[in-house]
Parts: sequence; structure tokens; C-alpha cells
Amino acid sequence: MIFARDKSQMCNNLLQYAHVYAWGREHGRKVISMRFSYKYQFFHICHTNLTGFGWYLLAKYLAAVKLLPTASFKREDCDREALEQKMLKHKHIVVSGWFVRYYDLFLKYRQEICDLFRIDDQYTEPVKAKMQEKENHIPHSTFNTQHSTFRLGVHIRRGDYAQWNHGIYCYEDEQYARLINRFAELHEGKEIHVYLSTNDASVTEKHYQELCPQVHIHHLHGNAPEDLFMLSECDYLIGPPSTFSLVAAMYRDIPLYRMDTADVEKLTPEAFKKFDYWFRRII
Repeated sequence: MIFARDKSQMCNNLLQYAHVYAWGREHGRKVISMRFSYKYQFFHICHTNLTGFGWYLLAKYLAAVKLLPTASFKREDCDREALEQKMLKHKHIVVSGWFVRYYDLFLKYRQEICDLFRIDDQYTEPVKAKMQEKENHIPHSTFNTQHSTFRLGVHIRRGDYAQWNHGIYCYEDEQYARLINRFAELHEGKEIHVYLSTNDASVTEKHYQELCPQVHIHHLHGNAPEDLFMLSECDYLIGPPSTFSLVAAMYRDIPLYRMDTADVEKLTPEAFKKFDYWFRRII
């Protein structure tokens, strides 16, 4: 039995666990998520037999008294080969650390991973209804086919991003707005519904609508699972380097433009890349 342990935030935990899961799946080993045993209780994995608070307590106790060995991938320069040999050697082990990476295996078992992290209906159904209501409320005027309508999800990350990496990815409203307008220019003649996801309470639908008059702005004020699902229902995504928008792109392989810079000229059709591209280039 492999117990996957880590800290940090929701989507970091999801990706870290999924790497361990994929390795375990390839080697015929059961993998238990210690984090999702007690936190972020809105994914399918949280309702499975091997995910529960009892397993978490057991693994934590056994690791504390040194009855469970640990393979720690906490450093980028860790000896991955030696750690993998340790994982193969021990029938029961704790695997921890952000730098456990098995990209090819992750992609091999990606559908299983998406199924494990399917968001519960109680969060997804209201979002589906709200998105449909928002779009039905807008007169379609000259747009008369479904194929002429796009959903653009925009992840506005503030809060902790004011400090992380010296704040280089903490962009202002006007910078996001310029990219939204650039996207609209690239899709002239299309009806575009823009869905905002943010951890900044000062962001308003009205302000963005004023800044981006060519598109329809929607702010659903969802919680974490609702916003993650909302973004996953869009056709394109824009956002700074973040595992939140990356995971949203994972479910349906949505083209994502990662804002490594706010330079509008860099937003081109070719700059939107699929999940497997950004997945291997996490910052």
C-alpha cells in the first residue's frame, strides 16, 4: 500500500497524488491519498473505499513511529532513481513531496485520474444551470448558431500571488482586460461569454464589462469546486501560471493560454496549448 502525502493547496495536491497513483497503477500497487482523506471533500475519490479519515490516521501514526518508510520527493534535485527503488522494495510506504513526477504514466492513466477527481453533482449541476441561464439571458442578435459561440474562462489569481515569485504573476484588471479584448479580436464575428474565476473579492462583473464591451462578462462568485468546474466547461482558458487553471484544462483538454507575461502581442492562436504541453512545464 502506498500512502501519498503532501501539503499545499488543492490542485497541487491533486496533481501530486495523481503522479503517485499513476506509478502505483503501473506497478500493481494500491495508492491512498492522505490529503483527500479529510480535506477537499467534493471529488469522487473522497467517496471511495480507500479514502477515509481512518486510513489517514493510521498512516500518519505508523509514519510517526517509524513503522512506515518514507520516500520524499521534496527537493527538485532529489535522487529519483533511488527513491523509486525504495518504493519498489517496500510493500507499504509513504510517498511525499511536490517533485514526484511520472509524466508519461500520468498521461497513460489520465482518464482514470479524471474519473477519480470528478467533482460531485451538488457542485456541478448548479454551475451548469447558472451558465446556461446567463447565456440564455443574452439576446443572440446576429449570432444564430451554436458554433459561433465561445466560452472563455479567465482565472484572475491574486491573494497569495501578491508575494509568490515576487508578485510577477499578480496582474491588474486592465492587463486581464487587454488579453480578453485581444481574444475577442482573434475571434471576430463570434459571440464570446467570458467567465471570471478569482480569489479577489474586489473583482466585479460590471468593471470588466466596462473594460471589455465586445464580450459578455459573467462572474458566478463560486467556491473552489464550483469555479474549477466552471472553467472546465469553457472552450478556452486564460490565466497566470497556476495548477488551478491547469487542472481545469485537464478534464476536457481545453486550450490554455498561460500568462507568463501580460504582453498582449504574445496572445496568438498558437499560444493556446493543450494540457500535456503545460503539464510538463509547471512553474
